[in-house]
Amino acid sequence: MANKKTRKVRAVAKARPKVKAQKNSKSATTQAQPMPKSVVSQNRSEGIRLFKLAGRPTKEQFILVYGERGPKMTWEQRAAAGVPAKKFQAALAAKHSER
Repeated sequence: MANKKTRKVRAVAKARPKVKAQKNSKSATTQAQPMPKSVVSQNRSEGIRLFKLAGRPTKEQFILVYGERGPKMTWEQRAAAGVPAKKFQAALAAKHSER
């Protein structure tokens, strides 16, 4: 009988976080105002264009060239760090030759 009681308690405990998560997600979406789709798609397409221009680098290659924060940086931040997308492959080759 002890097993049945714990099962009921566990089932109730599982149901409660789901309800709280739903409430939080509704309030979060009402507070944030999304950007127009045209702006979002333009920014995304520009990022993809620069990614292709850089030679479709892997996460490890980003870390090698830009450091630990490399994969999380935007292309503008990477260019400010000294290596724009056009010169990524050259910088990668230089880092490989140093090793």
